[in-house]
Amino acid sequence: MSDFTPRIGAGRFTRALVLENPDPTLDDHLRAIGIEPFRPETTPDEDQLVKLLENEPFDLLYKRSRVPVTARVLDAAPNLFGVMLCCIGDDSVDKSACAKRGVVVTNDPVSNARSVVEMVVGELISLSRRLFEASDELNRSTWHKSQKRRYEIQGKTLGVFGLGNIGKQVAQVCEALGMNIVFYDNREVAREVGETMGWRYVPSTRDLFVNCDYVTCHVSAFDYRGRSNEGSITLDDFAGFAERPETSPRIFLNLARGNIYASDDLNAAIEKGYVTRAMVDVYPTEPRGSDDAWTNPYANTPEIYGTPHIGAATLEAQPRIARHVAGTTRKLSRYGTLRNCVYAPRHIIGFDTLEGIEHILTVVHSNKRGTKKALADALYNAGASNLESEHRDFPEYGIAYECVAIDKPLNDDELQGLIREAAAIIGDPCAIRSLRQIHLD
Repeated sequence: MSDFTPRIGAGRFTRALVLENPDPTLDDHLRAIGIEPFRPETTPDEDQLVKLLENEPFDLLYKRSRVPVTARVLDAAPNLFGVMLCCIGDDSVDKSACAKRGVVVTNDPVSNARSVVEMVVGELISLSRRLFEASDELNRSTWHKSQKRRYEIQGKTLGVFGLGNIGKQVAQVCEALGMNIVFYDNREVAREVGETMGWRYVPSTRDLFVNCDYVTCHVSAFDYRGRSNEGSITLDDFAGFAERPETSPRIFLNLARGNIYASDDLNAAIEKGYVTRAMVDVYPTEPRGSDDAWTNPYANTPEIYGTPHIGAATLEAQPRIARHVAGTTRKLSRYGTLRNCVYAPRHIIGFDTLEGIEHILTVVHSNKRGTKKALADALYNAGASNLESEHRDFPEYGIAYECVAIDKPLNDDELQGLIREAAAIIGDPCAIRSLRQIHLD
């Protein structure tokens, strides 16, 4: 970072690169707030994306879950101020690299929940009644009517791994269908919420399998402390199902992340009889598109059914996501207000009222002690008054986001002076990562 140059922008965002085909209504929403979207005909690989960004000055990048945003991609886009994810998952983005370069990353943690919840319920019933097998048999003109290993879900116990927005809704719907709910989540607040709802907490993933007839996964790539959830479930955890009665369905669902267990472990769990049937929507590696070569790690295990990451792929969810992401963009573009930032989920950084405010300066800066004061001093020395500010540190990423109401705009020399002075005050040439001035008209 010795040759680091802060990103400097002025005014509202005007150009956006849209990848991976989020709902077309996103383009209309963006145009309504003054942003012109560009969609390549095909989803680019890293080399193609770098070339595209080097040739076009995009302010924002919109994408879903496949295209990686790497340090190399970011360095090719010095005008980029935000990566706007049209999904929940953020593990396709190098968040540390974004933070170092002053690029914010947002997602949509709410809009696809109902679609995923309904898919979970459909899978629970379909696997419990062995509907896929029955359909395949009939397609082979085989009439095999039997109640063997066919179950109602009413009265059975569902284990929920991850009691976030989706996990909680899954639990609520399944409880309404007559299921008993057990959950595991390492967040204290999630435990309190679950127990308040009357659900039973267990202290480990293995305990979910020991105590439940079904286990469904709804965790993110990283936990609330930033630790990877990769490998959270082991073969020993799957073996917990073996302690269930013979009449237990012992069914496993994963619509969360493809790497929370090793695919070989799930295959082995089926082979050993721990899990009778499973359904997965996510995989350790996934192709960028339908034309890419890919091997299904469960292709040779007929008891594991799969779908191509379609949990949120409904005609209802995708327009909701487009509206939500456009709303996040509107607030960021017009007022500098940051919400749904993956650096600090569920926090809004901005002003409740804009009365009397004409100029806003947004700053991504180091969270080293003294940087906030250095910014205030540098603003004062530039001849501007800090009328009001909203600030939040993201300690995991070593940065902070600040939204500052100032009484006058800063010219280019004053902005460069602010950058130099903040760097000098705390002894860090990368003290200021990005700056953007907005005039409220």
